[in-house]
Amino acid sequence: MVKLLRINQDADVVLVEKLRQGDRKAQAKTFEKYSAQMLGVSRRYVQQLEDAEEVLCNSFIKVFGQITQFKKEGDLGAWIRRIVVNESLNYIRYKKNLFVELTEDHPEFSTPNVVLQKYAAEDLLNMINELPLGYRTVFNLFAIEGYSHSEIAEMLSISEATSKSQLRKARIRLQEKLEDHQRVNSI
Repeated sequence: MVKLLRINQDADVVLVEKLRQGDRKAQAKTFEKYSAQMLGVSRRYVQQLEDAEEVLCNSFIKVFGQITQFKKEGDLGAWIRRIVVNESLNYIRYKKNLFVELTEDHPEFSTPNVVLQKYAAEDLLNMINELPLGYRTVFNLFAIEGYSHSEIAEMLSISEATSKSQLRKARIRLQEKLEDHQRVNSI
């Protein structure tokens, strides 16, 4: 596994050098290598396939235009992923008018792993996609992408308290959906 990872990193170093030279074949290869995965990232934020594809294209235009900013010691896929996330957020912000509200706090809850194991990943993703846009965006950034509340606050131009509140609300809604789903399926 380590050897395979090293081979992929070496291949990416060569690919990045060709991208920096403006090599069209290298651009096509990069798009082919990363586009399916990055479309999935974009779809977590932008629900409509056509809109997610637009975000994906804009992201790769940015990747190719800003490839000189990529630090060679980093992971190319992770760098592209960050661009896709940022482009997805920009799309939401400017096209969909992201609205994130701050309201009273709700107590934390925990969903036992046993409950989560009963559901297919597709069911869980569908439940996440049914969340309101603000909740879904913060949930994806925190729970899936791994950003901190301070990073989310900066990315979305909101306070850390709002980020935490939105995450709490998303979790509560997801817990309710899981309980409803479990109740319906146990009948």
